[in-house]
This record gives sequence, structure tokens and C-alpha cells, in this order.
Amino acid sequence: MFFGRNKQKLDDKGKGKVISFLNQKGGVGKTTMCFNTAYALAQKGHKVLVVDMDPQANMSYLFGREENEKSIFNLLLNTVKELKQMHTSVIFENVVYKTEAGVDLLPSAQELSGFELCVASVNSPRQTILKKYIEQAGLRKRYDYILVDCPPTLGLLVVNSICSSDGVIVPFRPDDFSMKGLEHFYRMLGDIEDMELVELPEIITHIPNLMDSRRKQEESDLHEIKELIRKVTGNDKYIAPFFNKAQIVKSQAAKKSIYDYNSKEYRPLHEQFNKIANLIDSWNEASL
Repeated sequence: MFFGRNKQKLDDKGKGKVISFLNQKGGVGKTTMCFNTAYALAQKGHKVLVVDMDPQANMSYLFGREENEKSIFNLLLNTVKELKQMHTSVIFENVVYKTEAGVDLLPSAQELSGFELCVASVNSPRQTILKKYIEQAGLRKRYDYILVDCPPTLGLLVVNSICSSDGVIVPFRPDDFSMKGLEHFYRMLGDIEDMELVELPEIITHIPNLMDSRRKQEESDLHEIKELIRKVTGNDKYIAPFFNKAQIVKSQAAKKSIYDYNSKEYRPLHEQFNKIANLIDSWNEASL
């Protein structure tokens, strides 16, 4: 079944794991989840790289990198031999933004929205360009975890992210739109499996996010989505929900992770993200 663990041997490519955060539906807090999970992993001593694959560049904004002349877009094009006329002298070291917290960023830029058009005439597999870049740059050897923040679509950028990943994490809001989005996502995984280009990543977990305790309908919708997840994955691949809290909004507005705040109102969020980091480590250890 295509939700099984990726058994591909990575000894020659490095032991770092690639994890995509994705949902075709926007407004589910995907970028915030990815951002704070990166810092949760760094808190445990891991070296983490975040790759912003969303042309909207919201992740880059959280890192304070709003205007990027050089981005992941340049690195991806440089990987495709057939696009030699579009190659630049840009390399990883020219693009990566390093932080003292142990979380680095490959920023996005608006040009990434033209990625699909740029590679439309390429004969080599367009779905594995990001995977090829990660391997060529030796990023699995440089980092323990590479977290990919995906755009809210099911287009080629997301397909590239999935094909490069060992695992995926799916944040969602408990509503009817998310149910439809998850069904489309599962079908897309089946389509990618049928291509036989890569072994599909394992779904690590689903994250119910932005819950509003005042809305009774959300409890019902969450129950239905949990039933869908059980039906498709065969088990309870979801965690306790994140509620819509002011602390998340405050830290995001300040372009800071929740770990930059030590007051008691942030401690429950620290515990929740620490649990995600522990879950990722357990999944990683089980896959070795």
C-alpha cells in the first residue's frame, strides 16, 4: 500500500530525512506548523533546513527574507541540463540563509510561480527535480532534517516535494473543505505511485489545526476526517488538535518561533510542538 515506509537505502546520499508539510487547501496554518516544528527539532539538537517551495514565500517572510534575488528557483533550474540557457552561477551557499538557532532556510521568490512553465518542454522527469537537487547538493549529509513548506496546490511544485520526501505531515482545519482536500491528496499519492518514479513517502501524521472550541460543528467534522484517515492509512495517523490561540498569532506577527517566548502561556504550545518533534524522531528511528 502506498502509505508504507520508504525503504530506499540512503547510505550514499546521507541519513538526513526530507519531510513535506502540505495541504492543497490554504489557510490551514501549514507554514506556521512547519516553521515551529523546525525550531522544535533544533531544540533537540538537530540541524534543520527549511525549503520554501511556495511562490507566496510566507515561510521566507517568517525568516525575515522578504526580497530574494536568489532562491530555490535558481537552484532547481540549475539542476536541469536541458535548461542550460537559464543556468546561473548560483550555488547553495549563495542562497541559504543561516540562523544561530540551527535552522537554515532556502528561500522562495515570486519567480517560482513560473517553474512549471519553465520545465514544460523538459524530457527528463520533471517530477523529481527537487529530489535530484537535494542529492546533488548533498543536503542529506549536511542536515538531520529537511522540512519542505509546500504551496496550497496539487501542482508540479507539490509533486516535486512529495517525490523528494521520506515522510509527509498534513495540517488541516476540521471542516468539510479539508475533507475534500484530503481525498484529493490521497488520490494524487496513488497517481504518483502509478508513475513508478520513486517510492512514496510515509504519512507521518495529520495535524488538526486552528480548532475553535466554540464551534460544535468542528467536533463533528473532525470525527469524520479521523474516520477517513483511519480508512485510508489503516491506523490513527493524527495527533491532538491545535486550538486557535493568540500566542501563535503574536509570535508569527513578530517573525519569531514560539520558543522565543518563555512565559507560561506559551508552555502548552512548547509541549505540543515538542511532541511533534519526538514523533518525527521516533518515525526516523523506526525507518532506519
